[in-house]
Amino acid sequence: MAGTRGYFNRRLHSLLGVVPIGIFLIQHLTVNFFATRGPEAFNQAAHFMESLPYRFVLEIFIIFLPILFHGIYGVYIAFTARYNVSNYGYFRNWMFLLQRLTGVITLIFIAWHVWETRIAIGFGWSELNYQLMESILTDPFFFWFYIVGVVSTTFHFSNGLWSFCVSWGLTITPRSQRLLTYATLVVFVAISYVGVRTLIQFAYGS
Repeated sequence: MAGTRGYFNRRLHSLLGVVPIGIFLIQHLTVNFFATRGPEAFNQAAHFMESLPYRFVLEIFIIFLPILFHGIYGVYIAFTARYNVSNYGYFRNWMFLLQRLTGVITLIFIAWHVWETRIAIGFGWSELNYQLMESILTDPFFFWFYIVGVVSTTFHFSNGLWSFCVSWGLTITPRSQRLLTYATLVVFVAISYVGVRTLIQFAYGS
C-alpha cells in the first residue's frame, strides 16, 4: 500500500511540474517580458492578468496548491534520494543531483517572490506595476538573487520536462531520450533568456 501511494505521489509530482506549473511559468515569464517594451506595456499586461475573472480561484487551485504539493514533496525527494554522482559521474546522475538542488533553491525563491509581489500586494502594502519591480531589482543583492532564482527555476522546469517524458513513457528508447536532452536544453536557454532579459530591463532599462 505504501509503495503504491509513493508511486502515485511521484507521478502526480511529475505531472504537476509540467501541468499546470510549467505552463504557468511560461505564461508568467511571457507577461513579464512585456517590460522590455516599456513600463506602460508591462503595466497593461499585469493589470490584464489581475482583472481575470475567478482570479483567486485560479491562483489557489491552478497555481498555489500545485506548487505547494510539488515543492513539499520535492524537498522530501531531495533529502531522501540516493545520489550516484560520486560513484558514477554519469551525465544523468549530475542532472538528477542538480534537479534536486535547484528544486530547493527554486522553492525558496518562489516563496520570497510570492511574498514580495503577491502577499504584500494583497495586504495593500504595494501595487503590482513596473515601478515595484524596478525598485526591487535596482538593489544589486536582489538583482542577483532574482537572477539565480530565475535560472534555477528554468533549469528545474526544463530538466524536469525530460524526467516527465521518460517517467510517463513518452520517450522510451535511448535515442529519443538523447534527442529530448537537446530539446530541453533549447527550452532552458530560451526561457532563461526571456527571464534574465526581463530582469535586466527592470534593473537597468529605464
